[in-house]
Order: sequence, then structure tokens, then C-alpha cells
Amino acid sequence: MSRAALLVLADGRFPAGGHAHSGGAEAAVKAGRITGAASLEEFCRGRLHTAGLVSAALAAAAAAGVDPVALDGAADARTPSPVLRVAARKLGRQLMRAARATWPSPELDALAREFPKGAHQPVVLGLTARAAGLGAEEAAYCSVYECVSGPASAAVRLLSLDPFDATGVLARLAPELDRVVDRAVEVAGWGEVERLPAASAPMLEVGAEGHGGWAVRLFAS
Repeated sequence: MSRAALLVLADGRFPAGGHAHSGGAEAAVKAGRITGAASLEEFCRGRLHTAGLVSAALAAAAAAGVDPVALDGAADARTPSPVLRVAARKLGRQLMRAARATWPSPELDALAREFPKGAHQPVVLGLTARAAGLGAEEAAYCSVYECVSGPASAAVRLLSLDPFDATGVLARLAPELDRVVDRAVEVAGWGEVERLPAASAPMLEVGAEGHGGWAVRLFAS
């Protein structure tokens, strides 16, 4: 496993398009559910144990060699919101472009041909980790970190939140990230797509649908 590759993939500057998405934080801020560091932490914790767990398990399974086409179908089934499905595929397409340029791989090429408009981002993330010589655990860590760092970064812009406070949220959540990764890797190791987590986050789904209809917004999702 290349630790340098892990750092490159987890770096927010990796050109995969995530900076344009708030992970539901923009809708939550407007609804008054995120008003400062404490409520941001609760939002990120809820996202981590629901959508974050699902994404981490998908990424871990893809990195472990589970059929990515089957995993993409599982991701679709676990994403009720049409808006979020579109966002996940758009992010997957952007990540695929960066991944193929950085770590050329026949598996990435095959997935790009299968899904020319983009596969779900966690599936592409797992295959990207695999192409970079990383394993299921590293893929899951990239996924869960992105799950909470995206909303934290967005909150800094949306609320003029002190960046130190946002970083403190991420640090306090670190032990929970470890537990979610452990669970995701365990389930992915079974190699059975139908047994992957299907934790729901209804408010994220509802918020995404409303956010998708806004005439003016700072983030794509």
C-alpha cells in the first residue's frame, strides 16, 4: 500500500469536483439545522452513520474486487433522491477523469465504458483506490473523511464559521470515523452486494430535493 497515494486521493485538492458540493449542508443551513459548530458536528455525525456508512461500504467493496456494475446498482437502490443520484454520478464522472489520468487502469477504463455518464462516486472511488494500490480500508477512510469534511468546509463558507472550529469538529469525530470504517470493511469483506448497509437519511434526501429546485445556490448539492 502506498501511503503517498492515499494522501493524494484524500487531498481536497484532488480534482474530483467535491469542492462544488456541500453534502447537504447548504439546505441544512437554510433550514436552520446548522447554525454553528455544535449543530455542524451533529449534522456530520448523522451523515457519517447513514450515508457515510453506505458510501464507505460501497467503496470498500469496489476496492476489494466486488463487481462494480453490481455495486452501482446497489448504490442506485440506496439513493432514493433523484437529485442525489444525479449528483453522485456527476461526481463519479469527474473522479473517473482524474483517476484515469493519475492511475491508469483497465478496470477504470471498463467502468467508464459501462457508464459513460458516470457511475456512482463511491464505486469509482473504490476502483480508484484499487488502481492506486490501496485496499478496502483505505478506500473506506477516503469515503468517510470526504463525507464529513465536505459539509465542514461548506459551513465555513455558508456561515463564515471559524475554520478552526470546523477542523475541531472533524477531530472530535475521528474515533467515530474509525468505527464506521471498521464496520464498512467488515461488511464489504463478505463479498455479497445484497448485504451491504442500506442506512437511510430521510432529511438529507428531502433537503436535496428542495435544494435542487433553488434558483440561486452556492453549491451544486
